[in-house]
Amino acid sequence: MSKVVIISGSPSPSSRLNGIVQYAEQFLERAGFVPERITVVELPAEALIHAKFGDPAIIAANKLVEEADAVIVATPVYKASFTGAIKTYLDLLPQKGLAGKVILPLALGGTFGHYLMLDYALKPVLSALGGSKILSGVFVLDTQVDRTEDLQFSINDSQIIERLDTTLHNVAAELRVDLTL
Repeated sequence: MSKVVIISGSPSPSSRLNGIVQYAEQFLERAGFVPERITVVELPAEALIHAKFGDPAIIAANKLVEEADAVIVATPVYKASFTGAIKTYLDLLPQKGLAGKVILPLALGGTFGHYLMLDYALKPVLSALGGSKILSGVFVLDTQVDRTEDLQFSINDSQIIERLDTTLHNVAAELRVDLTL
């Protein structure tokens, strides 16, 4: 079975980005996958800041990425780019750590003016890490995700749900095609 890892660059458990990540996990589970999640802020801060490649938590996270067939990189938009939290983790991946994997970028921002962050900030970094099969990402406005009780979220826009479904279906289809080769 193909492995899918979601790297979440959200700095907060109450971030609406978690709603998108939860939605992706649920979709993939319904499609028969068992996605695993790397929540960057749960990794040791000292290991991230001081680039401690040998830290057991970093080694374990990198092993998940290494074994994955698909990697979803999810980040909120901060100052027209991805978060520093996700950047510190991506810096600890091997130089070609995303080679041969299906890559899906997801972003949450406050305005459509941040939409280009996917193409001009995040995708070049993913490409530099060896990502050659980078799918079209999905950009979601933070107003399109509602925060409910107990850190639960719901997407309130049918067009975003449709775009996420289509894109996640493409991830699943890419993995199933690769399995038959």
